[in-house]
Amino acid sequence: MEMAAISSSPRTVEEIFKDYSARRSGIVRALTYDVDEFYATCDPEKENLCLYGHPNETWEVTLPAEEVPPELPEPALGINFARDGMHRKDWLSLVAVHTDSWLLAVAFYFGARLNRNERKRLFSLINDLPTVFEVVTERKHVKDKPSADNGNKSRSSNKRMNDGLAKSAPRAYDEGYAEEDDEHGETLCGSCGGNYSGDEFWIGCDMCERWYHGKCVKITPARAETIKQYKCPSCSTKKGRP
Repeated sequence: MEMAAISSSPRTVEEIFKDYSARRSGIVRALTYDVDEFYATCDPEKENLCLYGHPNETWEVTLPAEEVPPELPEPALGINFARDGMHRKDWLSLVAVHTDSWLLAVAFYFGARLNRNERKRLFSLINDLPTVFEVVTERKHVKDKPSADNGNKSRSSNKRMNDGLAKSAPRAYDEGYAEEDDEHGETLCGSCGGNYSGDEFWIGCDMCERWYHGKCVKITPARAETIKQYKCPSCSTKKGRP
């Protein structure tokens, strides 16, 4: 197959995920629909070969990049050598595992400058897709129930929570983490009085600016995404402000 043109490096979570999905689609095609062509291309008599997925949803089996260090993380080297020494299905499964690792490596290479919440969101998007290994082995992809990883607040409340960092000027790596700890360390739930924890879903009231455990006010991450302006139970019972 012809070498795909290299696209400009993706920067945002959405751009990186789009790049990941396209590369994954090309690899899935190689290991399923085009599997006979892929199998024949991986001739053990040839030199070290790698399987690449490209941003235009194509795949390619070719030699690794010559430049050192390479422009992007490289996929597993020499996949062709094990072809004839294993059952075909086992060999394809092994290639799938290695390509899953490579896809993640490329995605987080592009995402090196993302902040903590953006990296969590990127991995969440990736994790919602079946892995290449699951597709090749026809294993059922089971999605978890909505959890804290879906976000720490309602979409409209970004005055004190971490997603606001994405819109601000770049910060040093450890400086961002320090600010995050300082910002939330003394936040208490307006309902139960519990301390803030990044492992739990929280939502902020747009009226009184208090923060609540989602479970305390019976708001799930999915529901929070549909709320334009959240009012806590206390503010909802007030007719209006003087």
